[in-house]
Amino acid sequence: MLSHVQSDVEEINKKFKDIEERRNTIIKGTRDATILCSKAIVSMHAHKKSESIENIEKAKRLLQQFRELGKDDLQKYLYVAEQEYVEACCLFSIIEDNAIPSMRSLEVYDISYVMGLLDCIGEIKRMIIDKIRSEGISNVNTSFELMDRIYGTVYPLAVYDNLMPGLRKKLDISRLLIENVRAIITEEKRRTVMIERIQEFERKLMNLEHSK
Repeated sequence: MLSHVQSDVEEINKKFKDIEERRNTIIKGTRDATILCSKAIVSMHAHKKSESIENIEKAKRLLQQFRELGKDDLQKYLYVAEQEYVEACCLFSIIEDNAIPSMRSLEVYDISYVMGLLDCIGEIKRMIIDKIRSEGISNVNTSFELMDRIYGTVYPLAVYDNLMPGLRKKLDISRLLIENVRAIITEEKRRTVMIERIQEFERKLMNLEHSK
């Protein structure tokens, strides 16, 4: 009487055992990929290009492997690692003054691509702060405009927050980062102008002293 039920339960058990094994492998493997991408980003800020490339390539190979393992039922377990990968690849392209790579060229899911792009805004902010410290504000406008353009391009997707959980929150954080950088640049410009005026005033005083 239960012969069909027994065979079906065995089939279901086999199916879910396979899913669980793949899931565990993906979780562990993508954690490694995430760490590699984080290391790549740190290397970029430290101007270690070859190290960045090496870590990105390692992460890419891992993600390709686990994407195949994930099939169509375990996509969500790849999102975090892919997001970090997108962030690393986009930041590298920005530093190299290349076009930001497309979703297809990176071979990532749409959610990962969008979230990674928004995360990259925070890394651009870090670049800008580092530039201001070492060079002043003369070379930061392009990077700041890029932050704003990424945000503006992604913002229309905010209506799909129910389909991409956390998107609106990331957009809100990105907006705060942009406004924070805008305030820093504005304050730095004012400080630069004030220093220039003080220096000009000092030069005038010195000229007056010499003319006496």
